[in-house]
Amino acid sequence: MKPSLTLLSALIFSQAAFGAAKNYDDGLFSPFSDLSALSATEYTTLRHPVFPKHSVRVKRTTDWCDTTVGAYTGYIDVEAKHFFFYFFESRNDPSNDDVIFWTNGGPGCSSSLGLFMELGPCRITDGNGTKFHQQSWNSNANIFFIDQPVGVGFSYAEYGEHVSTTEEAAEDIASFVYVFFEHFTQFKGRPFHLAGESYAGRYLPVFAAYIYDQNKKLEKAGVAPINLTSVMIGNGYTHFPSMVESYYDMSCTSASVAPRLGVRDCVRMKQAQIRCKEWLKKSCVDVFDEFGCQAAESFCNSELSEPLESSGWNPYDISRKCDGSVETTLCYPVTKHISHYLDRPEVRNLIGVDPVLSSHNFSSCSNRVSTDFIYKLDSLQLSHHYVASLLEHGVRVLVYVGVNDWICNHVGNLKWVLDLDWSGKEGFARQHDAIWGPPKPKLEEEEMSRPTRSPKHGGFGKYRSYGGLTFATINDAGHMVPWDQPDASLVLLENWLAKKASW
Repeated sequence: MKPSLTLLSALIFSQAAFGAAKNYDDGLFSPFSDLSALSATEYTTLRHPVFPKHSVRVKRTTDWCDTTVGAYTGYIDVEAKHFFFYFFESRNDPSNDDVIFWTNGGPGCSSSLGLFMELGPCRITDGNGTKFHQQSWNSNANIFFIDQPVGVGFSYAEYGEHVSTTEEAAEDIASFVYVFFEHFTQFKGRPFHLAGESYAGRYLPVFAAYIYDQNKKLEKAGVAPINLTSVMIGNGYTHFPSMVESYYDMSCTSASVAPRLGVRDCVRMKQAQIRCKEWLKKSCVDVFDEFGCQAAESFCNSELSEPLESSGWNPYDISRKCDGSVETTLCYPVTKHISHYLDRPEVRNLIGVDPVLSSHNFSSCSNRVSTDFIYKLDSLQLSHHYVASLLEHGVRVLVYVGVNDWICNHVGNLKWVLDLDWSGKEGFARQHDAIWGPPKPKLEEEEMSRPTRSPKHGGFGKYRSYGGLTFATINDAGHMVPWDQPDASLVLLENWLAKKASW
């Protein structure tokens, strides 16, 4: 989750937690081709000769979240950096189904938001713990959630180690993915999909590029390549100039809902939009001028972002007012329930959180990580060229957007997708939007803190597709599509995994 443009300008493992951990120097093949062989009471530590600086600590986590499938939690350790992850097997056919990697955005937000609020196998909607989520993305796929970059959620570092750019994070994630597949050989060769939302629109194209390029190096070392199949970007922050320009359209036209700002504000914003478009292109896109780009972003943020952000409307769903504050709840009080749940000592012990974090309260988003990325100007970098190159190399890309999101909206996302310079550009532009659906029969809904809104426009949204690129919108959904429209979210995923030519 990307808190807002305004906010953006914003130990060694203790084995005592589970007893002495089992250690394996496993050569090229993991002893755990079947994850069920893992211990539920202590970590198993795995190493690999191709990755001498990396190891895996993992355990089965039983009677928790989704008792119908295998659940596993642990850390992948990269020297002094320790990345926490949750892994859930598919409810359908774990031995054959695809594998999905999910990360939230921020930069600096924990993927526990995706797990417990959006698309995971259980949800936390109040103070009573987890509830089974019928429309989880593990309905037909194996999925893991990772707290990254280091310093986010339950991931931590020693000796002042930190990550402050997407490219630095990509090196760790590429290693994470390879180590995972090498140790858990039952998933080798499966179609592998990188998915996430918001600032993940910046992360994922870079992560995918690192994984793709590292495949060639690892093949020479006798390591099986990752079957990188697709990238799925939800309400992404991929090309920030397009997004900044679109804030006028989302605030002052009926691009989504009725205009949210008054006439005088909108006239000023329109005048600023023209200047911003020219300034951002000159200083941030054509040539990256550090000082010029920072000045342009500051001006455009003040003129195009702050009016809506100070209006009381929810920047993640402008069909409604913010519930609470962005700073404390991200406009969704459920985030506080998630934090309180993950602060329970018995929960931390169950999922294997390192005891070194026992004195630290859980935070959905890390201000320190966000600040580090801002300081290095990472949020002003562009990831669309990575998308174009991935498409040329045969990696499919899905860009999906809830139409009520303001912060990473459909207007700005469609603009950069249409402008993307790749061999399929003209073919994609010639495609007409089509309604996707009709929706599947509605699944039994879990008890939720508020009723799910039903789409009113016929079908779940619109889409267009050409070559390996698909752009889809989801009606009556905001920034967190699976939270607002869990049925549509699951159908979207299943259509994508099935490679359907028509939705």
